[in-house]
Amino acid sequence: MLEGFGDILDWLLGISISPQERSFWQIGLRAVIVYGFAVALIRLVGDRRFIGKHAAIDVLLTVILGSTLSRTINGSAPFFSTLAAVAGLVGMHWLFNAIAVRFEYFDTLLKGRSRVLIQDGQLHRQAMGYSHISQGDLDATLRLTGKLSDPSQVKIARLESSGDISVLPKDKSPQVVEVSVEAGVQTVRIQLG
Repeated sequence: MLEGFGDILDWLLGISISPQERSFWQIGLRAVIVYGFAVALIRLVGDRRFIGKHAAIDVLLTVILGSTLSRTINGSAPFFSTLAAVAGLVGMHWLFNAIAVRFEYFDTLLKGRSRVLIQDGQLHRQAMGYSHISQGDLDATLRLTGKLSDPSQVKIARLESSGDISVLPKDKSPQVVEVSVEAGVQTVRIQLG
C-alpha cells in the first residue's frame, strides 16, 4: 500500500526524475502544494507577523521561505525534506517570538530596541548617525507621519524596532487671537491647538 502511494506521489510530483524531465503539470502541482503548505504554516504561526513591516527576523524568515520554497517548486531541492526544513524554520521563528513575548531581554536581543531621534524639539544626532537617518529623512517623516514642519514641534520621535519612525507632537498651548471690548462686554477669542 505504502509503495503504491509512493509511486503515485512520484508520478504526480516527479520526485525520482531530474528537474529537466518534469512536466509543466508536475511543476504546477508542486507550486500548488508548496503554496498551500506555506499558507497553512503562516496561518498557524500568526499571519500578522508576516504582513507589513516588522522586525528584521520577520523579513529574514520571509526571504528564506521564498528562496527555499521556490527551489522546491522547480525541483532543485528535495521536495519533502525541504518542506520539513521550512516547517522547522517557521517553528523556530514561532518559538523565538513566544520566548520574546515573555522575556524582555530576549525580545531586545532578537528585535532590537527603539532609539530616540528627537526629544522636546532637540535632535539626537548621535542616534540619527547610528541609525543612518539624515536630517532630510527625518524632516520627510515629520511631514508625512506627524504633519509637522519643524523638529521644534516634536515632543518625541523614535526609530522603532520595526524600522518605522513614530512621532508625537508637542501639546499646543491655547493662543489668544482677539480681544475686544464693546458696550462694556469684553470678548476674548482663543484658538486651541
